[in-house]
Amino acid sequence: MKVFGLIGYPLSHSFSKKYFTQKFEKEKIEGCNYELFEIDSIQKFRSLLKEQGAALSGLNVTIPYKQEVIPFLDEIDPAAQRIGAINVIKPIGGGKLKGYNSDYYGFLNSLKPMVNSFEGKKALILGTGGASKAVKTALEDLGVSYLYVSRTAKESVISYEQITPELIKEYTIIINSTPLGMSPNVDACPELPYEALTAEHVLFDLVYNPLETTFMKKGLAQGAKVKNGLEMLELQAEKAWEIWNA
Repeated sequence: MKVFGLIGYPLSHSFSKKYFTQKFEKEKIEGCNYELFEIDSIQKFRSLLKEQGAALSGLNVTIPYKQEVIPFLDEIDPAAQRIGAINVIKPIGGGKLKGYNSDYYGFLNSLKPMVNSFEGKKALILGTGGASKAVKTALEDLGVSYLYVSRTAKESVISYEQITPELIKEYTIIINSTPLGMSPNVDACPELPYEALTAEHVLFDLVYNPLETTFMKKGLAQGAKVKNGLEMLELQAEKAWEIWNA
């Protein structure tokens, strides 16, 4: 039995096990199992590898370990190296592990249909964690200039308090790469001057549970285009499967 799985903490919200279990059934893929490996410290990663042994055939990585897992890897795919975050791990023989990033592929191909032309567009990336790294790289490749937003301002990062209605007018693509609004905390949302949003704005939420977050609802109320992270998740999952089986 080949074992695939997801590492992260917490994992109660995760959609991955259901997605891959259904995939195995639907596509009649035999001898494969997908498990959730909830570890409260990245230091437990080695013992997890030991427990699973040779059966372990691939891992996904989610919050908060997309960057923390890097020192445990023997090789990193050049694209993932550029991004600076890992969400796919593939055993490559001899007990060695190689890291990849399929979030980039998922985000890029989910965002593209929402925007007619990226020329001259500017984006706000809410959050500076592992998921934001793939978002940043995809925006760079689309020629979109961006600003990072975090709770505290630092070099190349502004705080939420610094987001004015004037800034919102200038930055028409807003991506929430934080877990804010994720179930069960469905009423939470990034602090923005939502009243400044217009039909010209695109709000992309990497959260997919609930399917319509408060961030998205507030955007819809102003006529903005909105999208959750479900399609991105499905695209990155398929890309991960491709990587594991290449």
